[in-house]
Amino acid sequence: MPSSAELDPKLLEVLVCPVTKGRLDYDRDAQELISKTAGLAYPVRDGIPIMLVDEARSLEGD
Repeated sequence: MPSSAELDPKLLEVLVCPVTKGRLDYDRDAQELISKTAGLAYPVRDGIPIMLVDEARSLEGD
């Protein structure tokens, strides 16, 4: 599967931020799930969301 694989829309409906339990926005270009409340971007690798805080990128400065 290429790294730009699309996420299943049904999966996006049920995924929440592990920190805030809030909604996530999918950034297709960056292949990230964004939690604006937590200020974190979770990577999506090969179509698989990596929902680990240790793997998330901080949005500070963006």
